[in-house]
Amino acid sequence: MPKTILGIPIKTDRVPSALWTRLLRSPVAWFAAGLGSGFSPLAPGTMGSLVGLVSFVPLARLPLTAAISGVVVVTIGGILAANHVARLLQVKDPGVVVIDEVVGMWITLLVVPPTPASFVLGFLLFRFMDVVKPWPARRLEALPSGWGIMADDVMAGLYANVVLRLASLWLPL
Repeated sequence: MPKTILGIPIKTDRVPSALWTRLLRSPVAWFAAGLGSGFSPLAPGTMGSLVGLVSFVPLARLPLTAAISGVVVVTIGGILAANHVARLLQVKDPGVVVIDEVVGMWITLLVVPPTPASFVLGFLLFRFMDVVKPWPARRLEALPSGWGIMADDVMAGLYANVVLRLASLWLPL
C-alpha cells in the first residue's frame, strides 16, 4: 500500500517522505502546485489546467487591464514559486509544479468570449500546445529554473489563444 500524507499518495522511491511532508506544509509549494492540483497522482498537468480553467471564470469578469495584471502577478509569483520547489526537490521541472498550466490556461482564454464552448475548445487547444510545444516553446524550457518552467506554458497559452481567436471567426463560440 502506497504511503500518503494528508491522503495524497507520495512516491517514496523518488522523493523522501520528509521532503514531501515539507512540500505539503509549504504555502509556496501549494501555490506552485496550482492549489494542490499538482499533487495529483494522475495527470497533474491536466489537473492544473482544469484549475486554470475554473479559476479563469472570475478573472473573465474583470476589466481587461485587471485580468492582464492578474496574469502578470501570478506569472511572476509562479516563477518564484516554481524556482523554490525545483530547488527544494533538486529537479529542473518538477511535475508537481503546475502553476505554469494555470497561467497558460488564463492566457489561452484572455480576450476570448467567455462561453462554455470557448472554454472547452481553449482547454483542448492549450493541452495540445503544451504537449506538442511548437517553436519556440520547447526552447524556452531551457531558460534557468522558474523562468524555464513558466515560459513554455506562457508560449503554449499564446499559441492556443491565437488559434482559439481564429476559430471564433468561423465557429459559433
